[in-house]
Amino acid sequence: MPDRLFGTDGIRGLANVEPMTAEMALKVGRAAGSLFQQEDRPHTILIGKDTRRSCYMLENALTAGLCSVGVKVLLTGPLPTPGVSYIMRSLRCDGAIMISASHNSYEDNGIKLFGRDGYKIPDETEDEIERLIRTGEVDRLRPTGERIGTARRIDDAVGRYVEFVKASFPKGMRLDGLRVVLDCSNGATYKAGPYTLSELGAEVICIGCTPNGRNINNGVGSVNPEEMRATVIRERADVGIAFDGDGDRVVMADEHGRLLDGNALLSVLGVDYLERGALTNHTMATTIMANGGLEKAISGLGGKVVRTKVGDRYVVEAMREHDLVIGGESSGHLILLEHNTTGDAIIAALQVLAIMVRKDQPLSVLAGVYREMPESHAKVPLNGKKKPAQDALDAIVTEAEAAMNGSGRVVIRPSGTEPIVRVMVQHDELRAAETLVQELAAKVGAL
Repeated sequence: MPDRLFGTDGIRGLANVEPMTAEMALKVGRAAGSLFQQEDRPHTILIGKDTRRSCYMLENALTAGLCSVGVKVLLTGPLPTPGVSYIMRSLRCDGAIMISASHNSYEDNGIKLFGRDGYKIPDETEDEIERLIRTGEVDRLRPTGERIGTARRIDDAVGRYVEFVKASFPKGMRLDGLRVVLDCSNGATYKAGPYTLSELGAEVICIGCTPNGRNINNGVGSVNPEEMRATVIRERADVGIAFDGDGDRVVMADEHGRLLDGNALLSVLGVDYLERGALTNHTMATTIMANGGLEKAISGLGGKVVRTKVGDRYVVEAMREHDLVIGGESSGHLILLEHNTTGDAIIAALQVLAIMVRKDQPLSVLAGVYREMPESHAKVPLNGKKKPAQDALDAIVTEAEAAMNGSGRVVIRPSGTEPIVRVMVQHDELRAAETLVQELAAKVGAL
């Protein structure tokens, strides 16, 4: 068992190897079920999953764990992560669990937990679940007889979610005449994505829509968008859309096949919201890794950004703290809190399509507001050493940014998943960024 069971986005690892085993999933189900039951009444927890083969194993183990502590379990089958969050709230459940390793290959899997409010559980709740597992305290809870939980499947979960995401599209507006290439990554959106766009009138050319348990994210999806981009060009489509395996990330391509990442899409959304006076506090949230071009895109209209630690959960926390409606990450986690409590790839894509229809402009024109600031990256292996002190890393960053005199940004942070320190430099000049990142990597390596 790792030093900390939960990472930046739940529990994740190679399926059937510790910690992502059926035995661990049963323990997580028991601990989460006992923790979520704060009142003397029957409690209900929803379980969703993506299309990985190992989801069957983990779904049954989690269900057994939850039922063993008296929880009623509702099973959605394959459904995007944001769909799980929505269905949970719609059915007044006490919590939800999503089984997915997001954009990872099919051999991996993961477990994400949501609280009653539809938001991912905070670090403190994760720590308490882990404490219950490590101490064995949860093993003392053994209801019997009629107090043992039950489980049943929800047959219409996908249909419910499709109607929900369609409701986020402006009333009276349709996508008639729009030719869309849609890459569902052979993942959780393989039904909901095509249904939604076609029911709104779009002509959908679907790739990555035939999951077999082993092909999720395999050469397709938001982290492998090359086929989507090529199909846009080949089919003379108006736009391309690519989701990740669990449907909370999206990247898009304009009519020329040019890729638009989370920074570019946030810029398009941010400018539109600012023009309509809908961007609360004239601010959006993003992470320290977001490209400086995003700030430049919205600053001309009085917009600004709040930066957080890496991870969509921290973006959401900042949005709730500062009363913001838009946030996201470079990876394509786009969070629109007026519509859903977590990153929702289908809803985010619909909002971009709505801007195209409303302004009667192609995506290439809309995306012209964003100019990527050149950036360079380096990885510094720890080679068995302890992570450098944060104060020492911060001092390197401060000195470097002072020398750049406003012409760029520096981020140095230990990885949460690998024994490395990541160094990123953004600069108005690519060559300067490449030179500086190597200099800073050498300084970090010498610590």
